[in-house]
Amino acid sequence: MYDLLFQRADIVDGSGKLPFVGDLAVQGDKIVALGDLTGATAKRVIDARGLALTPGFIDIHSHADVAIFRDNAAALVEPLMQQGITTFIGGNCGMGVAPMPATPYRELIDDYQEAFTASNLRPLIHWTSLGEFMAGLDGQGVPMNVGLLAPHGILRIAAMGGAGRHAKRDEVAQMARWLEEALDEGAFGLSTGLQYVPGARSDIGELIDLARVVARRGGVFTSHLRSYTATLDKAVDEVVTILHETGAPVQISHLFWCPDYGPTINKMFRGVVNVGSAVYKRVKFHLPFDTAAGHVLAKIDGLRRNGDRISVDGMPTAAGFTHLLAFFPPYVFSAGSRAKIVDMLRDKATRRRIRRDIEQGDTFAWPHDGENTWSMNFMKIMGWGGVSIMSVPSEKNRHLEGLTLPELGKLWKMHPFEAACELLIQEDGRVLVFETLTYPGDDFVETSVLATIRDPNVSIVTDTIPMGFGRPSHLTYDCYPKFFQRYVREMKAVTLEDGVRKCTGLPAESLGVRRRGFLRRDYFADLVLFDPQTIKSNSTTREPRQFPDGIKVVAINGKIAVEDGHCDPATLAGQVLRR
Repeated sequence: MYDLLFQRADIVDGSGKLPFVGDLAVQGDKIVALGDLTGATAKRVIDARGLALTPGFIDIHSHADVAIFRDNAAALVEPLMQQGITTFIGGNCGMGVAPMPATPYRELIDDYQEAFTASNLRPLIHWTSLGEFMAGLDGQGVPMNVGLLAPHGILRIAAMGGAGRHAKRDEVAQMARWLEEALDEGAFGLSTGLQYVPGARSDIGELIDLARVVARRGGVFTSHLRSYTATLDKAVDEVVTILHETGAPVQISHLFWCPDYGPTINKMFRGVVNVGSAVYKRVKFHLPFDTAAGHVLAKIDGLRRNGDRISVDGMPTAAGFTHLLAFFPPYVFSAGSRAKIVDMLRDKATRRRIRRDIEQGDTFAWPHDGENTWSMNFMKIMGWGGVSIMSVPSEKNRHLEGLTLPELGKLWKMHPFEAACELLIQEDGRVLVFETLTYPGDDFVETSVLATIRDPNVSIVTDTIPMGFGRPSHLTYDCYPKFFQRYVREMKAVTLEDGVRKCTGLPAESLGVRRRGFLRRDYFADLVLFDPQTIKSNSTTREPRQFPDGIKVVAINGKIAVEDGHCDPATLAGQVLRR
């Protein structure tokens, strides 16, 4: 007798092969039989006729590691489980919670983490090594499977503080020692955030030295690229060079393209997009917004055909999200502690300098390591109205969530930049924002990600940070349901079997997640049972906290964690995964 038996399901096995009708049996935490199991018995039998049975979705670009160790972790990650995610890889974009090396720069690491999460994590962190962190998770239990990358930004601050320069040889050597230890303890690789400070201050020599450590240990080099704007090609070439110099497999994070043609044309382009957005609400049409990303993907596909181990992931949204200080000149974030940064923003002369550098900054200069040449200068590229408030930690300003910077400026009777500074001061430097050409949730602008989403070698990811307060990204609740609803069922841009592969088998192979991502005998029983005809996102950017429809069962390591919209927080069925 089996523990769990799914009967007459449309089995979509994660490989990209056509679905077939069959049964699947689970014993303990493994898939033990697959095919025609007529006459089999089980403790629990589920009639799966008309439903797709797939591997659990594997989100290889997540920031849920900042939530998984908290007392309320089950509640924080429930939105991920409700949408079918059974495994996530944390520590992305060069930011994470482990390792936390012993260093005189601990306060700067705390502030770095707090900028991204708008939360003070220090009282909760009682480990130094990645191994200690993972052992702690093992001890407390986890609701879903967890894997980790070693975050370059944390290692860099630990080695050299907030120094706004290239690393010295001994500093790189220290980073390499910490990285080697983390890889030996089970990290899947190294993550870099090259558009953020401190990653933006690294040169390719530093990255190659660290990637050599990754290659020796069989890990993966993942990268939030140095640019997703006018110099996207150069940013891709940089990580390809790292791959060729070291042999480390490369994962390009959340690929997208933000057009940047210079101030005059950018303004005209935004006007055209706003008109197109209004028309698109009535008549659906497609402009080649995705041409630049398509060009990059074609180049990457050519490299893959030649044997290069390079992978890509992407999000089914055109609204990026991060912390507001990331859009300020790099010298602001390099100034020291968060308190020092807030003090800088109080100084009128400094504010004038910052605003001038934003408005006059050179977003075309490569490699974007000057004082006013950073590629994340989205307030110039997209205009002040391209930035809207996603979430703030204080209740007093909660009503401001959803406003653009010009709307905030109008409310407070000041320039949008001044309003941004005032909000950062009031929130002690902790403001999370969306950036997009029009408004978050604009279906017309989202056509810009079509080439990325339909490419068969791009994994689907959330890039989400479960915070437990404020307004989260809608992808926290709807990344995978939205993908299957819009891109698979409605637009038919991707077939069901290829869509499942992009969420399961492909990310498992890209990051080296073993015995998951496919429906095969002796693989772990991470499973999703959903209705391809009714799976639907109910989440919006304005009201994101809505669970999806159409997902019937989510099983993690053979235990049912979600059934018909009910999630049992006591089911700590996850495992801590080690490379």
